[in-house]
Amino acid sequence: MTTTETRTDTRSDAPAGIRRRSNARIASTSLFYALLIVLAIIYIYPFLIQIATSFKTDPEAAANPLALVPQTFTTAAYELLFLRSDFPTWFRNSVIVTIFVTIGRVFFDSLAGYALARLHFRGRGIVFAGLVAVMSVPMVVLLIPKFLVVKQLGIYDSYAGMILPLLVDAAGVFIMKNFFESIPASVEEQARIDGAGTFRVFWSVVLPMARPALITIIILSFQGSWNELAHFIISTQSPDLTTLTKGVAQLANGQLSQGKQYPLKLAAAIIMTIPVAVMFFIFQKRIMNNSEGAVKE
Repeated sequence: MTTTETRTDTRSDAPAGIRRRSNARIASTSLFYALLIVLAIIYIYPFLIQIATSFKTDPEAAANPLALVPQTFTTAAYELLFLRSDFPTWFRNSVIVTIFVTIGRVFFDSLAGYALARLHFRGRGIVFAGLVAVMSVPMVVLLIPKFLVVKQLGIYDSYAGMILPLLVDAAGVFIMKNFFESIPASVEEQARIDGAGTFRVFWSVVLPMARPALITIIILSFQGSWNELAHFIISTQSPDLTTLTKGVAQLANGQLSQGKQYPLKLAAAIIMTIPVAVMFFIFQKRIMNNSEGAVKE
């Protein structure tokens, strides 16, 4: 009888223990998701205010800056930007610079990364050490040397002065080098046996396999050149070469407007944010995935 009662008690306790653990797991998961929701609201709320304020009138934006629903919906800020300001010129200049810089960085960063990863040449270690050293130097320290070089080359206040110094970045070379090193060298052997040269192997064999790294470089280059400000300040002074970052900074400082004009400033900031956000959401699932070039043994 005692053995039977003990077994019965054990069986009756087991479901209760499992139920307690299940309730605890549900409670912890619910608490975790509630915390994530709160953090998401805190993070998104300023962007919602930015969007709402851009459609408000100036008096309403100053009186109710945190209201998410405009009392008087108006697109006056956007009309002022596109029809009565130099905003289209700023946008055009940013698009031109960003396209050329992104294409240049993808090509040159890939070439440099492949050379450091695969080619054995004298001084390769010194070049890589210099690359890491450049990454550790704050960009503000290099502003005056960059200005002097741009001025000396005669490309100051031109598209060349805006684009050429940004065509290669140390971080992109570092990313491409690490990714190329993760690709087995055996995938290149067959191409070399068939008589392909170094550039042919790079362009036709290795580069297509580095698509995740290339997408990462595209996004980082697009975002970096689109949001660049310091370099454009020291490389241009003509109003015809003003970019979005420089123009929006002038708006924020009140140089191009009278009064606060929060809707105007926030409308410009929203338009400036859209291309980077679209680029990121399109390619976010393909950033630095595993190498697509698997080798079958």
